[in-house]
Amino acid sequence: MGTQDNQPPPLGSGETRPADEILNSVMQELEAFHRQMKEQMSQDIQRLQADKDRLIEDIDSLQTEYRRLQSQQFQTLSDRIPPNPAWLKQLTQIVARNVEQALIARINQIKAASDPPLLSTDPSGLVPLSDLGDENFNNRQLEAVLETSLNHTFQALQQELSHYQSDLSRRLNNMQTLEQQAEALLETIVARLEQQAETSTLRGESSRRELSSGRPEALPPGKTTLTKPPETAPSGAKPSSPVQLGLFLALLSAVSLSLFNVCLKIILKGPQPREILGLFSLEGIISPGIGNSLLILLLRMIVVMGLMPIVATFLYPPVWQDLRRFLQSGDRRLMLTVIGSGFFLFLSQVAIYVAIGEIPTGIAITIFFIYPIVTVIASWGLFGDRPTLIRVIAMITILAGGILCLPARNPNIAMGNVQVGVIAAICAGIAFAGYVLLTQVAAGKLHPIPFSLVNFAAIFVFSAVSLMVLPDNLGISIEPGVWNGLIIGGVVLGVLTLSSYLLNNFAIRSAGASLASIIGTTGPALTALFAFWIIGESIKQQQIYGMALVILGVGAMSVERMIGAKRN
Repeated sequence: MGTQDNQPPPLGSGETRPADEILNSVMQELEAFHRQMKEQMSQDIQRLQADKDRLIEDIDSLQTEYRRLQSQQFQTLSDRIPPNPAWLKQLTQIVARNVEQALIARINQIKAASDPPLLSTDPSGLVPLSDLGDENFNNRQLEAVLETSLNHTFQALQQELSHYQSDLSRRLNNMQTLEQQAEALLETIVARLEQQAETSTLRGESSRRELSSGRPEALPPGKTTLTKPPETAPSGAKPSSPVQLGLFLALLSAVSLSLFNVCLKIILKGPQPREILGLFSLEGIISPGIGNSLLILLLRMIVVMGLMPIVATFLYPPVWQDLRRFLQSGDRRLMLTVIGSGFFLFLSQVAIYVAIGEIPTGIAITIFFIYPIVTVIASWGLFGDRPTLIRVIAMITILAGGILCLPARNPNIAMGNVQVGVIAAICAGIAFAGYVLLTQVAAGKLHPIPFSLVNFAAIFVFSAVSLMVLPDNLGISIEPGVWNGLIIGGVVLGVLTLSSYLLNNFAIRSAGASLASIIGTTGPALTALFAFWIIGESIKQQQIYGMALVILGVGAMSVERMIGAKRN
C-alpha cells in the first residue's frame, strides 16, 4: 500500500502494448491525411494551370482571328478589279434606256390632262439612231456617276472595316488586361495553396514529433513563451500580390496629387509668408485670381502636353491609330462629348486653383469632394439611375461633412477671401461632376488613354484662348522678375500631374478601378496632412470631423459601386 500503488508498471509489461498500437494508428492516419492533402493540392494546381493554358489559347486564337481579318481586309481593298469597259458600256446602255423610259412616262403622265405626249420611244425600247450622240454623252455621264457611287461605296466599306478594326483592337486590349489579371489571380492562388500545403506538412511533422516523444518539448529555464522552431521558418519572403501592389501605387498617386495641391498653395501668395518645413520663409510668387490661375494652368499643361504623348505611347501603343480613327470617324456627338468633358475639367481646375489660393488647402479639397452628390443626382435625372439607400446615406454624410468643413474668419489663421474660396471650391466640384458624367457617356467608345490625351489638349487650348479673351480686370497680374520661379513651379506641377496619372493607371491595372478609387478618397486627409507638415497650415477639430465624414461618405459610394460591379 502507499507508494507502491502509485508506481508505473514496468516497461516490459503487456499494458504498454495498446498505447503503442494507438500511437502507430494515429501516425498512419496523419500520414494518410498528409498524402491526401498533397494529392488534392496537386490536382487543384493542375486544374488551375489547365485553366491558365486554356485562357492563353483563347487569347492566341483571338489574335490569330484579328490578324486574319486584317489581312483579309487589306487583300479586299488591294484586289479591287478595274471595271470592264464592254460590261460597263452595256450596263450604262441598259440603265440609260430604263431611266429614259421612266422619265418619258413621268412627263407624259404629268402632261396627259392637257397636252399630247411630249416624247415617245420605240416599242422595242431602243433609242433612235438620230439620238446616238446624245446617248453616248449620257452614257459617259452615267459612267462617271456610277464610278463615283462605287467609290463612295468602297469608302463607306473601308470606314466600317476601320471601325471594326478599332473595336476589335479595343477588345483585344481588354482581353490582354483580363489575361494579366487572371495570371495574377492564378499565381496568388497557387502561392496560397503551396503555403497551405507547406503549413499542413509542417503541422504533420510537428505532431509526429510530439507523438513520437510522448510529450511536448519543455521550455528552457528563464523563458516563458514558446518560440518557433527553425524548421517552420519560411524559405523566402512571401511575394506581394498584384492587388497589394496596386493599392500601394494608388496610395502613391494620391500622395502625388496632395503634393501637387500643396505646391500650388506655395506658388500662390497669401496674407502672410509661409514657413516651408520650418526651415525658411516663402511669400509666394503670384497672387490668386482667375487670370493668374489660368497662367499657372497653361504652364502646367505645356509640360503635360510635352510629356503626355510619350507616356500615352508607353501605356497604350495604338493610341495614335485610335486618335486618327476618332478624328476621321465624323461622329460629331462623340467629339462634342469628349471636348465637353475637357471643358468641364478645365473649369474645375481653374475653380480649384482659385479656392486653394483663398482658403486652407485641405478644406478646399474637402469641399471639392461634394461632386459625388451632384453626380448621383444628375445620373438619376439624365440616365434614370435611381440612387440606392447606401448612396442616399452617403450623400447625407458628405453634405454634413462639407458643412462642418466650411471655414470661418479666424484672425489666428491667414486666409484670403473666404466666401470666394468656398464658392470656387463648390463650383469646382460641380464642374468635375459634369466631367464625370460626360466621361460615363463616352465610356466604351474611346480608349481611356486617347480620351485623356484629348482632354489634356482641350485644357491646353481652353487655357490659352481664355488668357487671350479675358478682360483686363481679370487678366494676369504678376510682378517683374518672377518668371523663373513661375516656370519652375509649372514644371513641378506638370511632373506631379503626370506622375499621379501614371501611378493611377498602373494601380487600376493591378488592383482594379474600384479599389483604386477607394484609395483615392484619402485625398483630403493626405492634402491636409502634407499642408500641415510642409507649410504649417492647421485646421480646426470641427473641420477634421467634417473631413472624416466626407471621406467616409465617398468611400462608402466607392465600395457600393465595387460590390454592385461584382454582383453584375
